[in-house]
Amino acid sequence: MITGLHHINLVVPAGTLDLAREFYSNTLGLTSRPVPQLQRDTLAWFDIGTSGQQVHVAFGAPEDFKHASSQHPCFKLAGTEELVALRQRIWEHFERGGEAAPVQADRPGEKNSGAEGVEYPTRFFARDYAGNRLEFTV
Repeated sequence: MITGLHHINLVVPAGTLDLAREFYSNTLGLTSRPVPQLQRDTLAWFDIGTSGQQVHVAFGAPEDFKHASSQHPCFKLAGTEELVALRQRIWEHFERGGEAAPVQADRPGEKNSGAEGVEYPTRFFARDYAGNRLEFTV
């Protein structure tokens, strides 16, 4: 019986783990954690709060980055205030730019880029520096 989600794995271009650490730790606020010694140059792991759940980042093949996929994880935040604050932080990183900046982000105060309907909770989307689609909700 499945009791939860241990981790998700996202892929990024080879040699960009420093950018993953900047985006996932500094912008999203996830906690970087140690990876196995033999894989420290090929993986980055991040804790999602104290839930025991993690985001793993690994190198992908060049063909992984040729199109913008709709596949995505959805991160749940504690409440609307936290969601609004994170959306602002991601937007500011998007506007500031830089190698670790998201390549796409929903502008605060505007409609999100996802489908709309009463069945969808308050949410927004962004794409990390490698183009991974990310959803955030309460």
